[in-house]
Amino acid sequence: MDIGLLMLGFPGRAREIARRTEAAGFSHLALGDTQNLGPETWSQLMLVAGASDRIRIGTGVTNTTTRDVAVTASAALALQLESRGRAFCGIGRGDSALAKIGRAPAPPADFDRDLAILRAYLGGETTLRGTAQSRIEWSHALGLPRVPLEVAVSGPRVLEIAARRADAFLFCLGADPQTLARAMSQAREAVRRAGRDPATLRYGAFVNCAVDEDVERARAIARGGVSVFARFAGWSAGASELGDPALRSEGRSVAARYEMDRHAQAAGEGARALDDAHLDRFAIVGSVNDAVARLHALAAIGLDFVTIAPGSSDMDWETGWKSIERIGREVIPALGGDGGRAPSGAAS
Repeated sequence: MDIGLLMLGFPGRAREIARRTEAAGFSHLALGDTQNLGPETWSQLMLVAGASDRIRIGTGVTNTTTRDVAVTASAALALQLESRGRAFCGIGRGDSALAKIGRAPAPPADFDRDLAILRAYLGGETTLRGTAQSRIEWSHALGLPRVPLEVAVSGPRVLEIAARRADAFLFCLGADPQTLARAMSQAREAVRRAGRDPATLRYGAFVNCAVDEDVERARAIARGGVSVFARFAGWSAGASELGDPALRSEGRSVAARYEMDRHAQAAGEGARALDDAHLDRFAIVGSVNDAVARLHALAAIGLDFVTIAPGSSDMDWETGWKSIERIGREVIPALGGDGGRAPSGAAS
């Protein structure tokens, strides 16, 4: 199981983030795409490409509204070229990037249509847009693998869309193995219904994680980031179909008090609405041994990758990096060379 890192871009620190992520042993780095909260993401990823050699790099996640999908495809293909084949495109219906400009997430039907177009662009194909035959005309010269499309999923409607369009599912349902195993099972069934082979896709999850032997300090680091993902489970009336129904009721409590002007901040009302029991179940917080055990459990259900959301947007920079680097240097090696995956057939 690959273990990567999710970060929001910080002014002047893209190269530092790239170097520290790679040095700590993570497999990939995703940068969030919220233009009002951090520097423009694709330009930051270009800096990351130049400052790294090994890690896969991409968005975590962008959306189909703030940029036309032709613009997104062109940016992703340029990153694929500059990183020598290490790019990916994480994408969802949109959250803070849209809320910050007074917009709502893309309707599922629009999201589905736009993902079909984006997938065609990334594959060098021609697609019809209005009366125009449209493609990224310079993409054929790359000679590199197609940029994989990772779709963020927290409810059944987007799960069905991802089954048709995605190269990877990226679940936003927390760190509970039973919840994620149920979601993976439903994802595979949806892929089969779409006429595709489930074995050709990858299955991953955003997981909030902070490491400290003092669990209160770990919770304090993680709380703001956990509030972002916990409330996703409260958005969709069908979210309980993918996991534990309690996730929706708890997520709705967080969503009801969530303040977008304190997005991902531990000081926000939504973060304070998280009780410790829910935080501990939804996220991975505590010692290195705790983190190893929880990630082993996720590997055992067959996840291909986890992207760690490491803290809150208002956390102290070096305090956050101390936890991040402990995950990379102490937790990941303890999972073993295969990332902690159980032997074939042990779980699914």
